[in-house]
Amino acid sequence: MASRKMCLILGLTVFLWVELHAQENVTCKLLRKFNLSGYVEAENHSMVIGGLFPIHSRTIPTNNSDEVPVSAMCEGFNFRGFRWMKTMIHTIKEINERKDILPNHTLGYQIFDTCFSVSKAMETALAFLTGQEENKPNFRNSTGKYLVGIIGAGGSSLSVAAARILGLYYIPQVGYTSSCAVLSDTFQFPSFYRSTPSDKFQSEGMVSLIQHFGWVWVGTIASDDDYGKYGVKSLRERMEFVNLCVAFSETIPKVYSNEKMQKAIKAIKSSTAKVIVLFSTDIDLGPFVLEVIHHNITDRTWIASEAWITSALIAKPEYFPYFGGTIGFAIPRSVIPGLKEFLYDVHPSKNPNDVLTIEFWQTAFNCTWPNSSVPYNVDHRVNMTGKEDRLYDMSDQLCTGEEKLEDLKNTYLDTSQLRITNNVKQAVYLMAYALDRLSTCDLLEEQRNDTACSHIPDFEPKELMTYFKKLKIITHDGAEIELDLNGDVGKGYYDILNWHMGNTGEITFVKVGEYKYTSTKSELVLPKNSSLFWNTESSMLPESVCTKLCAPGTRRGIRQGQPVCCFNCIPCADGYVSEKSGQRECDPCGEDDWSNAEKSKCVPKLVEFLAYGEALGFTLVILSIFGALVVLAVTVVYVIHRHTPLVKANDRELSFLIQMSLVITVLSSLLFIGKPCNWSCMARQITLALGFCLCLSSILGKTISLFFAYRISVSKTRLISMHPIFRKLIVLVCVVGEIGVCAAYLVLEPPRMFKNIEIQNVKIIFECNEGSVEFLCSIFGFDVLLALLCFLTTFVARQLPDNYYEGKCITFGMLVFFIVWISFVPAYLSTKGKFKVAVEIFAILASSYGLLGCLFLPKCFIILLRPKRNTDETVGGRVPTVDRSIQLTSASVSSELNSTTVSTVLDE
Repeated sequence: MASRKMCLILGLTVFLWVELHAQENVTCKLLRKFNLSGYVEAENHSMVIGGLFPIHSRTIPTNNSDEVPVSAMCEGFNFRGFRWMKTMIHTIKEINERKDILPNHTLGYQIFDTCFSVSKAMETALAFLTGQEENKPNFRNSTGKYLVGIIGAGGSSLSVAAARILGLYYIPQVGYTSSCAVLSDTFQFPSFYRSTPSDKFQSEGMVSLIQHFGWVWVGTIASDDDYGKYGVKSLRERMEFVNLCVAFSETIPKVYSNEKMQKAIKAIKSSTAKVIVLFSTDIDLGPFVLEVIHHNITDRTWIASEAWITSALIAKPEYFPYFGGTIGFAIPRSVIPGLKEFLYDVHPSKNPNDVLTIEFWQTAFNCTWPNSSVPYNVDHRVNMTGKEDRLYDMSDQLCTGEEKLEDLKNTYLDTSQLRITNNVKQAVYLMAYALDRLSTCDLLEEQRNDTACSHIPDFEPKELMTYFKKLKIITHDGAEIELDLNGDVGKGYYDILNWHMGNTGEITFVKVGEYKYTSTKSELVLPKNSSLFWNTESSMLPESVCTKLCAPGTRRGIRQGQPVCCFNCIPCADGYVSEKSGQRECDPCGEDDWSNAEKSKCVPKLVEFLAYGEALGFTLVILSIFGALVVLAVTVVYVIHRHTPLVKANDRELSFLIQMSLVITVLSSLLFIGKPCNWSCMARQITLALGFCLCLSSILGKTISLFFAYRISVSKTRLISMHPIFRKLIVLVCVVGEIGVCAAYLVLEPPRMFKNIEIQNVKIIFECNEGSVEFLCSIFGFDVLLALLCFLTTFVARQLPDNYYEGKCITFGMLVFFIVWISFVPAYLSTKGKFKVAVEIFAILASSYGLLGCLFLPKCFIILLRPKRNTDETVGGRVPTVDRSIQLTSASVSSELNSTTVSTVLDE
C-alpha cells in the first residue's frame, strides 16, 4: 500500500514538471489588487521614500461570504492625517532643494493611506515590497525606483503590523507617532526606528505626575490595540513599583461593541477614582467620548497620552464640561517654516484624478465636486443606540472651486500645535541623514573595520540600517535628536498641557510644565505658579484615593484581598505615635516620652515623686518638723529639770541620746521627700538606720538596767550593780557596728537614683534603687534585733513597782514600734510610686511619735503638771513581792536579804 502511494506521488511530480516546462512562456499575473489610494512622485528621482499615513479613520465593514476576500474601502476623512502626509511631501521637497544633504541625489515618494486599520497597513507594506503593476515581485517598489525606507505608519498598532513584514527584508522604517514600547525590541523589529519617544518615558512621566499631585487611586482606559495595551502595561508596572494602585483597567473596542463600552462606562461610574488615564488615539477615543457625554460623567480628571492631548477631534468646546481640565503629555511644539503656505496650496482642479484632494475639499466645504463620484461624509459606524448610521448621500450643493481655505477652521490648517506634524518632518530628515551618511560612508569608529562602504543606488536595505545607529541630527529649530542602539530617541522632553477654556470659546492647551528625560534619569518640572485648571465642583485639586490618608495618630492596616491603597486606619498603641498622615507604621516614643491622647505626638512622660509642694508631701513635712520640735521641747524640759529625781532616774544621758536620735529619725523623713538624687538616696536610709540604732541601743542600755533590777527582786541575791559606763559602751558598740556596716554599704553597692518606667508607662517614677538588698537587710536587721532585745528585757521587767513608769513605758513604746513596722511591710509592698515613699515616711513618723509619746510624755506630764510627785519618795517605793525587805527607787535599789542591805546605784 505504501509503495503504491509513493508511485502516485512520483507520477504527479513528473507530470507537473513536464507541464511547467511545456508552458515556459506563461508568466505570473495578479488576480486582484489592493484598494489603495495615495500619492506618488518617483520620476526623475534616484530613490523613493515610502509613506504610510491615516488619511482616513476607518474601513467600511464588509459582509462575510464564501467569496474571495476583497480589499476594504475607507471612510471618515482625517484632516490631521492629511496634514501629516502633506508635511512629508513638503519636507522631501525641502531636502531636495538643499545642497548639504544628498547633494548628488534627489528623493521621490510614494504614499499610501492606511485608513487607520491594521489590515490596510499590511496591504500597503506588501504593496511596497511586491508592487501591483508588475508581473513579478522585485522587493523594491512598484514605481521601479529604489525603495530606501518607509515613514510611518501613523500609529503603534499599524507600525507593529507593517514592521513585522518590512523587518523580514530589513527595510528601514521610521515611525513618527508610534510610541509603543514593544517597538524597541530589536529582535522582533530589527529595522524600526522612530522620531518620537518610547511610551516607557511617557509612562514614567505619568507616574511622576500622579505622585506629584498626591493621587494614589487611578483608573486606566486603553484602546484595544498595541498602543493602548502596552502603554497601560508599562504604566501599571511603574505604578506598582512606587505603591500606587490601579482602581480599574478597561479597554475601548476598536470595533464598536456596546457591551464592552458599557463595561468601561460602568467601571468609571462605580469607582471612587477621580483621576483616569486615557491611553488611546484620538480616533479610537471618539466613540468613548460620546458615551461619557451620554452618561453625563463629570467631575473626573483625565490624564491624556500624547496621541490625543491636542487632537481637535476631542478638544471641542461642547466636550469641555466633561473633559475640561484634562492634563497630559504632548510632543514638543514647533514652528515649521513654509508649511502653512504649502498646506494652503491644495485644490481639486490641479489634478482631476486626485481623489484624496477632492474628498478633502468636499468634506471641508460640505459640497459635491462636479462630475465626481467620491462620497464626502461616509459613516458606517454603529451609534450608541445600536443602529447603523449610513451617510452615503451626496450633498445637493455643488462645489464651485471658489471656496476659500482661509474661511476654514479645521485640523488640517491649524498650525498652532505642530507636534506630531513636526515628528513627521524629523522622521523624514532621519531617513535623509542616514542616506547621506551612507553616501559618504560615514561609519562609526567601531564599524569601520567590519563594514564595507555602500553606494547609491547599489545597496541593500539592510546596509542602510548600519547608518541609523547613533544617528544624531540638529533640527530646524535647533533641537538635537540622537537615536540609541534600539532605534529610540535617547533624550528629550514632553510638554505638560492643561485644557482651559479660552476667551473665544475655544479650548486652549496651556503649557504648565515639562517632563525631561534621558536614558538614565528624568525630571518633572511643574512651577508652583502654573495656572492649572481643575474640572471639579470646587475648582480645587481633586483627590483620588481608595481610602483617605490616615490622620496622625493612626496607621494603615491591610484590607485582605484589596490593593494596598485600600486600607483601614488603626489607632496607634500606647507609647506609639504617627506624626504624619498616611504612615504605614507607628513610631515608638523614646524612653522618657509617651504618646499624647491623640497618639499624634510624643510628649514628655509625667514625672512622679513625692514633692514638697503637693498636699501629701507638705503634710508629711509639717509632721516631721512638728515631731522634731516636740522632741526639742522635751529636751528643753529635761535640761531645765535635769536635777530632779524623775529626770535623773535610769541614766539621764541615755535619755538625751534617745531624744537626739528621735530628732534624727523624724527629720530623716525629709530626705524621702522631693526629687531623688544620688546623695539623697544614699543619705536617707543610712540616716534612718543610724538614728534608730542610736535610739534603740540607748533604750537597750536602759532596759538592761531594769532587767538586772528585776532579777535582783526575784532572786533575792546580792548582785553587782551595773556601772553607767557600761550602758554607754553598749550604745557605742552598737552605733559603731552600724556605722561600719553602713560604710561598707556605701562603698561597695551604694543606692542610686533611677527612673522607673516599668510600673506605669505613662509616668517616670523617680525613686531610689537601694543597691544591695543584703546590705540593706543587714542594716535594718540589726535595728530589729536591738528592738527585739529591748522589748524582751522590758517585758521581763514590767512588774517593777506600780509607781515606777520606766519599764512599762518602754514596753508600750516597743509594742508601738513593732506594730507600726509589722504593718508597714505589707503596706509598703502593695503600693507603688510616691505612695510607697509616703508609707515609709508614715512608718518612720509613727514609730518615732510612738517612742516619743511612750517614753517621755508621761514623765513630762509629771514634771510639768505634777511637780509634787517628782520626789525621791514618790518616784521610789516598796516592791510588793514575797520579801518586802527589798526597796527599789529610781535613785537607788535597796534590797534586804536576811537582814542584809544591798544598794545599787543606777544613775549616778
